[in-house]
Amino acid sequence: MISLQHLSLRREQSLILDDVSLEMKQGENWVILGRNGSGKTTLLEMMTGYLFPSKGSVEVLGYKFGQCDVREVRKEIGYIGPSLMEKLSLSDPVWEVVATGAYAYLRFYQAIPQSVQDQALKLLDDMNLSELAYHPFGTLSQGERKKAMLARCLIAEPKLLIMDEPCAGLDLYEREKMLAEIDKLKQRNVAVVYVTHHVEEIVPLFTHVALIRDGKLAGAGPKEEVLTREMLMDTFDIPVDVEWDSGRPWIKIRPGGTSI
Repeated sequence: MISLQHLSLRREQSLILDDVSLEMKQGENWVILGRNGSGKTTLLEMMTGYLFPSKGSVEVLGYKFGQCDVREVRKEIGYIGPSLMEKLSLSDPVWEVVATGAYAYLRFYQAIPQSVQDQALKLLDDMNLSELAYHPFGTLSQGERKKAMLARCLIAEPKLLIMDEPCAGLDLYEREKMLAEIDKLKQRNVAVVYVTHHVEEIVPLFTHVALIRDGKLAGAGPKEEVLTREMLMDTFDIPVDVEWDSGRPWIKIRPGGTSI
């Protein structure tokens, strides 16, 4: 599905990524986890072809970047991130914002086929947003907007869904509602790559984790093998304990080295 081989990225005197290699196979859903500024979003930008490495190779969905039309690859990739949300019209009705995803538009300037409108309304109903379908997008809460963005991605039936901190800025209630929708993606034929710096966002949908520290790969593999006390302490530089509940990890901070 995704093959990243010996990726390095240098900007002037700074080494942003340092020899990162990852293999994400079909049937696996990955989380890229690390501190702010560790290089997580940089990896996503390389997966979507908006950034190219100084060294190394990127292959996504069978396409090797540098030997293909990246614009065609992006048609098979759904993306949720803060930069896209800022470009959407706040005055358009929610269903129309969702429908733009079928064509990768930011907004419509012509008639929208009834079949596309029906599909958008169905996705909003699936996410319990049907009562807001005709409201202006700008009137939604942050959590509701992000669920609408997820529906916008899914209307194009992507093979790969890339999510850059979709729960950032949400309160506990909105975050859990969003995570519930993300976990339901296991019912769809779509692979997911998800970036976060919060361990508790790793819902049962996700099978594998890559830990990034200072632009280097600190660990990668099945989540139960990677999300250990020792590896998380090495990644975040803070003493923690890890507990698992229903396939979801939770951490406890140990001030002074004492478990709480």
